[in-house]
Amino acid sequence: MNIEFKSVCKAQIPMSLLLLADPCEKQIDGYLKNAQCFAALANNDVIAACIVCALDDDTAEIVNIATQPDYQQKGIGSQLLTFTTEQLAAMGFKELVLGTGTFGYQLNFYQRAGFRVDAVIKDHFLDHYNEAIFENGIQHKDMLRLYKHL
Repeated sequence: MNIEFKSVCKAQIPMSLLLLADPCEKQIDGYLKNAQCFAALANNDVIAACIVCALDDDTAEIVNIATQPDYQQKGIGSQLLTFTTEQLAAMGFKELVLGTGTFGYQLNFYQRAGFRVDAVIKDHFLDHYNEAIFENGIQHKDMLRLYKHL
């Protein structure tokens, strides 16, 4: 399978893909306005996306990263994260941050990529989402803030 990694405009990324990582379309619309979008494409179709917002001149934040279910567990998300990290470093960013749940495969994914825990935001998912978010029968409540030096 030939996968291409590149920067794309937000209109190229299907909302259905972004909803895999963030179940709130309103939240997604909010951060897409000022976002840089990176994607993995197969036959010109976006199969994975990584959405990043600059926090300041030195720090960028991953606000969404998702891979289409048929392409998960094939290393594409990891390759996209590596590509995104390299692109951000080339743009002059020094640090990459993100927020994720306190358990689940996402946490392992980020830690394998070199991210470290910086803080816990208590009740984040309770305070910012109208509907409860569950994974493996457990409700997400707190958010872990992770960082990686570029």
